[in-house]
Amino acid sequence: MAARVRKKDVLLWLVLIIVLVLAAVAALQPATDAVMRQLYPREYREYIEKYSREYDVDRNLVYAVTRIESNFDPNAVSSADARGLMQMTQDAFEWVQYRMGDDSGTTYADIFEPEVSIRYGTYMLHLLLEETGDEKLAICSYHAGMSNVNAWLSQQEYSKDGKTLDKIPYSDTEWYYNKVSEAKQIYQRLYA
Repeated sequence: MAARVRKKDVLLWLVLIIVLVLAAVAALQPATDAVMRQLYPREYREYIEKYSREYDVDRNLVYAVTRIESNFDPNAVSSADARGLMQMTQDAFEWVQYRMGDDSGTTYADIFEPEVSIRYGTYMLHLLLEETGDEKLAICSYHAGMSNVNAWLSQQEYSKDGKTLDKIPYSDTEWYYNKVSEAKQIYQRLYA
């Protein structure tokens, strides 16, 4: 009889501990979300919301790319000389400007202005999504260039069907794709 009572007591204590742990986790969720919002802010919201709507690109993808590319630093410059919030090279900028039909006089020197960087970067995402038809391919193309992604799609070891990437051969592009995808999911959860 004493062994039965002890088993019941232990079981009750275990249930109580589990309930308390779950309650503590639930109580911490708002604090955790507040910390996550600090780590995943929606800086330059006016521009990101405007151009993501205008160019039909998921705003969470634009936030994610901006966070991973520059961590919202408008003066960021990479080792490849990509510049601004969305880290565009001069060649990418000129390609996007041509595709936009933009004759406004905006130059690559203007890429450090947040609105210019977000406008051109979001339009580039729009073009890549439109041309690839696939978010993974668009993200990889944003990082490694569309010509590299097209080359990978033509190689059986990276793409079995020539339409989807089964393996990303550049480790930095694979890292980039994973980080952007993760950040996008976090933005979706935090700002649903």
